[in-house]
Amino acid sequence: MNNTLSIIPLGGVEEIGQNMTVMEYGDDMIVIDAGLMFPEEDMPGIDFVIPDFTYILENRDKVRGIFLTHGHEDHTGALPFLLKELNVPVYGTPLTLGLVREKLREHKLEHIELIPVKPRGIINAGVFSVEFIRVTHSIVDGVGFGITTPAGLIVHTGDFKLDPTPVDGQLMDFLRFAEYGERGTTLLMSDSTNAEKGGFTFSEKEVRRAFEDIFSDARGRIIVATFASNIHRIQQVIDVAAMFNRKVILSGKSMISNAQIALDLGYLRIPQNIWLKLEDLKNLRDDEVVMITTGSQGEPMSVLSRIATDEHKSIKIKEGDIVILSAKVIPGNEHSIGRIINHLFRRGANVIYEKVSEIHVSGHASKEELKLMLNLVKPRYFMPIHGEHRHKVYHARLAEKTGIPKANIFLLDNGDVLEITEEAVQKAGKVTSGRIYVDGKGVGDVEDMVLRDRRRLAHDGIVLIIIGIEKLTGNIVSGPDIVSRGFVFEDASQDVINDVKELVYNSVKELDSEIIADKSLIQAKIRSVLKKYLRNTMDRKPMIMPIIFEV
Repeated sequence: MNNTLSIIPLGGVEEIGQNMTVMEYGDDMIVIDAGLMFPEEDMPGIDFVIPDFTYILENRDKVRGIFLTHGHEDHTGALPFLLKELNVPVYGTPLTLGLVREKLREHKLEHIELIPVKPRGIINAGVFSVEFIRVTHSIVDGVGFGITTPAGLIVHTGDFKLDPTPVDGQLMDFLRFAEYGERGTTLLMSDSTNAEKGGFTFSEKEVRRAFEDIFSDARGRIIVATFASNIHRIQQVIDVAAMFNRKVILSGKSMISNAQIALDLGYLRIPQNIWLKLEDLKNLRDDEVVMITTGSQGEPMSVLSRIATDEHKSIKIKEGDIVILSAKVIPGNEHSIGRIINHLFRRGANVIYEKVSEIHVSGHASKEELKLMLNLVKPRYFMPIHGEHRHKVYHARLAEKTGIPKANIFLLDNGDVLEITEEAVQKAGKVTSGRIYVDGKGVGDVEDMVLRDRRRLAHDGIVLIIIGIEKLTGNIVSGPDIVSRGFVFEDASQDVINDVKELVYNSVKELDSEIIADKSLIQAKIRSVLKKYLRNTMDRKPMIMPIIFEV
């Protein structure tokens, strides 16, 4: 309907990550964020996950632009994949676009129009008027949006927390959020990540105190692992390093690249002669060194992981080194991070991480801040975003406490359509949505069935049965040969292998001539017989793959 505003989350309302929301009115559409999600434990081999944006591509002629709240991967990581299919302007703050430009260059997408917008800047995109509103978060240059539409005012907070002492001194623009409240906001869409957490989220500057305590007692080298996009955290490490007369060495491609981008744009300040190159490490005393690296999530090929396993060619852990993991553990990464911490301790380092020290604070608002945002904006309707279902439920309860009727609160799943007209706001149907798995250079070629096979192989292994059959007579002329991987160790389980061979041989010999003429029927028979045998004798369910050669 031409007088209807449709709001459609394609990602970010059933999970932490892959944030993407579509707003559509008549012949105009805008997209807010295009993020990825890191793989969960049950996604073997997957590099990351992006939203299914089929609906956007089906309406490509309507799309007036993509608007980015900030530069984190869970809000920008899917952008190159979308822009390979869709050439539209991308709007964001200068640092956000600086980080995006580098990512697009890696994907050979240098023709995309990137339009920088400063906070309080307004972009007109079709019937939409989008104002950028400064927020504080764990990355510099984050914004929310005040969106004027023919169906009313919409406020989208982006990721935020209320930090009264931000590292860069740029306070959240409370005034603009309050002005949207005074003008009469129809719908508030607000970050739910920390909706379970009571009180207020600590200021980023609280981390500096922890750094100062650690640096003041340190006699050896200090290695700090954090997200390459966390410019505020990098700035704090640099400031404290300068305070204690230490030099800073950045290590890791993304860390160096992001720091250079932030430095060039004026978002990072590095005192003269503080930033040295990795090759300068050998000329420094241990008490002069601070290294900032990637790998806070235990990524296998990251700098910290290679250091921990003694595979880094230039950095070797020695007794007295202090390693600081200054980042929150992303769910699913606990095991890999724990493994790295153990390796570092074994090599003589003292490892400091979130459970034992205040070396990380969240970038997301806790309950009291979320209530304050609700009271500032005073929306008639409310839609929690950015979180799993339980986070949205907790956020919805907070909204009720601030006076929003339960009937005016909408908990949407990915693909749900929220329709807003002058008369009503209601859920109205669903569009195509889901997850696209990225595995190496393959995008979308790994589907749920492939993942199920990978999980099955990981859990139960595989048994290959190779057998040669004479086509005319049906006689077995070679095999059966058995090859197993991840099922049993063949040399130690020769009895089992021999039993399987005999069972396959007898099963094929018993088949009549009609079945022998059809390879698929022979394969089905072998699978059926072996599946039953292995389940009864070993209580295992490996993948069984008969390979039939006709001669």
